[in-house]
Amino acid sequence: MQTTTAADVALESGGSAIIASRAVPVKSAQGMPSGFLWGGAVAANQVEGAYLEDGKGVSIADVQTAGAHGVPREIHEAVREGVYYPNHQGIDAYHRYREDIALFAEMGFTCLRTSISWARVYPNGDDPEPNEAGLAFYDRVFDDMVAHGIEPVVTISHYEMPLRLVSEYGSWRNPALIDFYLRFCETIFTRYREKVRIWMTFNEINETMNKRTPFNQAGLVFSEGEDVNEVKVRASHHMFLAAARAVALGHKINPAFRIGCMVQYPTTYAKTCRPEDVLARRLNMLPNYYYTDVMVRGHYTNLCRAQLRRLGVELEVSEEDAAILAAGTSDFIAFSYYFSSVASSETGDDLLVERGNPYLDRTDWGWPIDEIGLRVALNELYDRYQVPLFVVENGLGALDEPDESGFVADDYRIDFLRRHIIQMERAVNEDYIDLMGYTTWGPIDLVSVGTGEMRKRYGFIYVDRDDAGNGTLARSKKKSFDWYRRVIASNGREL
Repeated sequence: MQTTTAADVALESGGSAIIASRAVPVKSAQGMPSGFLWGGAVAANQVEGAYLEDGKGVSIADVQTAGAHGVPREIHEAVREGVYYPNHQGIDAYHRYREDIALFAEMGFTCLRTSISWARVYPNGDDPEPNEAGLAFYDRVFDDMVAHGIEPVVTISHYEMPLRLVSEYGSWRNPALIDFYLRFCETIFTRYREKVRIWMTFNEINETMNKRTPFNQAGLVFSEGEDVNEVKVRASHHMFLAAARAVALGHKINPAFRIGCMVQYPTTYAKTCRPEDVLARRLNMLPNYYYTDVMVRGHYTNLCRAQLRRLGVELEVSEEDAAILAAGTSDFIAFSYYFSSVASSETGDDLLVERGNPYLDRTDWGWPIDEIGLRVALNELYDRYQVPLFVVENGLGALDEPDESGFVADDYRIDFLRRHIIQMERAVNEDYIDLMGYTTWGPIDLVSVGTGEMRKRYGFIYVDRDDAGNGTLARSKKKSFDWYRRVIASNGREL
């Protein structure tokens, strides 16, 4: 089989040299099975804008300032006058969604993963009745998608819960949120029962355990002296119950619904073959399998108990709660995959996780590029759970520079995605993984959830907006646009 190096690809195309010089097969793949879903993924809070329009309330995304690479976003208790909040405008998809969907259709998308802003439907979260203008907006969005042959794949809660649920109830540490969430679910399940078939309960729910992002995922803000681990465990338990009850509710409203969980999957390698490093690798995966074990297997497993012990938290699960978890297991596992890490343990239980794999190159944001890690992730998840999988986020954030004509020749993105699709195809056709589909993050440039930047661009479509909110918001196709169109048209055979 003829091969070329990624360095050769970059030199011939004039693209960025962020891809490592490992040998990369350039060939036609076997392709994906019939019915495989191809598309892209966005979140309402990162694209819609219109943050108070038509009755929408303030969400947790609306009180986060702009940051930068290495500079975290500030989280405010309320919107402050004179402060720039990037999500307030997003990329104005609230008014431009038809244009964006038409571009996705031109690429041949068979699905689009998006979310429904909780604060657009229930502005405060605890409202007795939904906001009709918000519901009508998503009617229009889904109708337009379906008219273009694009299946909506909807995340119910994607980092955009109403801020009032944080300030008045303490967010998911309070079991009252279970009923508020279920009210939201019942409303959208009923309203869109004929338009949406595939749902996910929480975006990257395992990020609740992350030291940096519990606010995005679970709206958690900690007071001085509070047992952070205990709060995370309690909040996660309430989210588990909400998700399980949502699965049962959704199946009752429409038995054809497929309702899955969604996690961020951190493929991890032992740094060396030292037994301590192999154990460290397992310890790094505990807080991730903790979530999928409960949501897919329907109970707290031995692994979950081991994680609770490491956190120093005791959790009593009532018979009623145990029955709810068992009755509402996820239909599939959706996950995001961007990079891999290595784990080591220098002194017993000390765990060090780093992105410094010497065999891999890095992106402009320092993320290791590891397409084989995606195949590893698919195999590890399927071997463990034997339920369908769905890759719902995979992409390259890069510093795209338009040329004099405004065109972005993003050969580096094409090469990144090609590599990952090849490994995904091998996982399906050689490892016999049951995979529902693949949606890149994000098919159009959008506000970064981590930094609030626009210059960290993922899209096949360039959006004229900078980190300060300046620009026309005009859309234009990058080189990768036509490449991905050909990939979809060939069902993954032509890469």
